[in-house]
Amino acid sequence: MAGCETTETLGRRRTLAPIAGVLAAASVAGAAMAATEAVDLELVIATDVSRSISHQEALLQRRGIAEAFRNPAVIRAIQSGFLRKIGVAYIDYSSRAFNRIVIDWTVVEGRESAESFASRLLAAPLTFGRRTSISDAIEMAREMIASNALEGTRRVIDVSGDGPNNFGNPVDAVRDATISRRITINGLPILNRADAFDRRFYLPDLDKYYLGCVIGGPGAFLVVAGSFEDFARAIRRKLVLEIAGTAPQFDRALSGHPIWVSSPGRLRPSPGGYVYPRGCDIGERMWNYWFNP
Repeated sequence: MAGCETTETLGRRRTLAPIAGVLAAASVAGAAMAATEAVDLELVIATDVSRSISHQEALLQRRGIAEAFRNPAVIRAIQSGFLRKIGVAYIDYSSRAFNRIVIDWTVVEGRESAESFASRLLAAPLTFGRRTSISDAIEMAREMIASNALEGTRRVIDVSGDGPNNFGNPVDAVRDATISRRITINGLPILNRADAFDRRFYLPDLDKYYLGCVIGGPGAFLVVAGSFEDFARAIRRKLVLEIAGTAPQFDRALSGHPIWVSSPGRLRPSPGGYVYPRGCDIGERMWNYWFNP
């Protein structure tokens, strides 16, 4: 009868429906794969804006990173890769409720796109937060890497700051979970000795803390800034090494500026290559001493 389907026709439709669903899913997956852009490096730059950072210090960090992307050495490093381009995102961090994506994923492949990134960074308003959670910053950056539309040969989280973790999940546990996903964490501790007399969370061996508790993964390293005024020099040097994928293989001072390398076996073995003697919860204990006696 017109408008009616036989039992055979209905059966054929039921058989073909799952196949059509699989084909549709495959089509969507193929489109998603086609939309993924290959880059030499996926890099998240995470910059400390906790309450220990003044307005002037925040400006020095922003300007230092913008100047680095305008520097010919950094641009040459970008163009030295096989694909000659990298994906970069920039976040301000303190703790999860205050973390902000200042610049979302951007492909930088030459002078023009590097200049655009630098200009956007300088134009963005400064943000400030509370507490210091390096672990929250790493977790946020890890989520951003997992959900972006890029496919990098290497994946790196670049963390800078002037104090230890004092909030959120344990930083060494978050580091271990992150490097297990083939993501490298590099560090830029700022040894701001001017803070020694008026900051409750001043840690004189912050470089050792970063070495033992923060950085990790293949080729992980840190570059130390002796002050906020030294930040521009340190981040430029660090970005060149990071982007080119040529981490230094030594732990001595380079022209008077220390560069440490995570090297399991050189010191006591750990996921970060070095065991920090004060314990990776030193920041939490300092916080409890002042606010939770």
